[in-house]
Amino acid sequence: MRRLALLLVLAASQAAAQGFPTKPVTLVSPFPPGGSTDTTARIIAERMRAPLGQSVVVENVGGAGGTIGVGRVARAAPDGYTIDIGQWDTHVGNIIFPLNYDLQKDFEPIGLMTINPQLLIARKGFPADDLQGAIAWMKANPGKATLVEQTAAAKIAGIQLQQATGTTLQFVPFRGAGPAMQAMLGEQVDLMILQAAAVMPQARAGTVKILANLSPRRSQVIPDVPTSDEAGVPGWYAAGWFALFAPRGTPLDGVTKLNRAMVDALADPAVRRRLADLGLDIAQREQQSPEGLAAFHMAETDKWWPVIKASGIKVE
Repeated sequence: MRRLALLLVLAASQAAAQGFPTKPVTLVSPFPPGGSTDTTARIIAERMRAPLGQSVVVENVGGAGGTIGVGRVARAAPDGYTIDIGQWDTHVGNIIFPLNYDLQKDFEPIGLMTINPQLLIARKGFPADDLQGAIAWMKANPGKATLVEQTAAAKIAGIQLQQATGTTLQFVPFRGAGPAMQAMLGEQVDLMILQAAAVMPQARAGTVKILANLSPRRSQVIPDVPTSDEAGVPGWYAAGWFALFAPRGTPLDGVTKLNRAMVDALADPAVRRRLADLGLDIAQREQQSPEGLAAFHMAETDKWWPVIKASGIKVE
């Protein structure tokens, strides 16, 4: 009887897996509506609907640097119906928070979607138009330049800039990129480091200056912006990306179907155009697989966790 019961349970689970999904999938966006994370989530969710045969509903669960939303996914039933759009801050940088889940062990990678150029921008009236000019001004005016500190990534990048150039910055904390950008537009702060997706509308309007792309190579979607290497600070990089994650233990069949829907969405020319308009580069095809994201995430963790721990950055 026990063997028969076990066979029945296995058969039921296989049938459920084969039928996935039979109801809408919830895609948790761990930040408030209107930001680049939310916008990207909605673009992908809309296009994943057709290959999945079910709606993908974006749910904004903001707060505590994204840890609340990601924590909800970590604790969700591992059935494929609750996933999150993750990024460097939520799945690498948030070790600065006292987490009740493990960023390395509590998630199943679905796929890497985009590489997000991180840009150093300045207020419109800042007395320099490029990175070298900004460094020269900071050296001539030690401690006067203000840099927005809205994420762990921004704080780490700012510390690295000081170390690489022998300059001193005033770090100004903000709760998010939205309020920080309003301060930038109001000429209340000098410098800011954030994703291109959150900068491009203001840059196109001429209300902020882009000084450098903090990446090893130029972006395909903003090719005219010089890299930090080219602009005078070799090796000064900041990480940015978007990926999909599921709770640990999600069945392989569910992960595979979610991945296929994501890959299908990223291959759509209309989706690619919309992401390009946000300044996002599509990840290489091999990185879009669960295995590709797993390797990428491990490399990011191995690279950045020692830097974060050495910086002594704490939640304020």
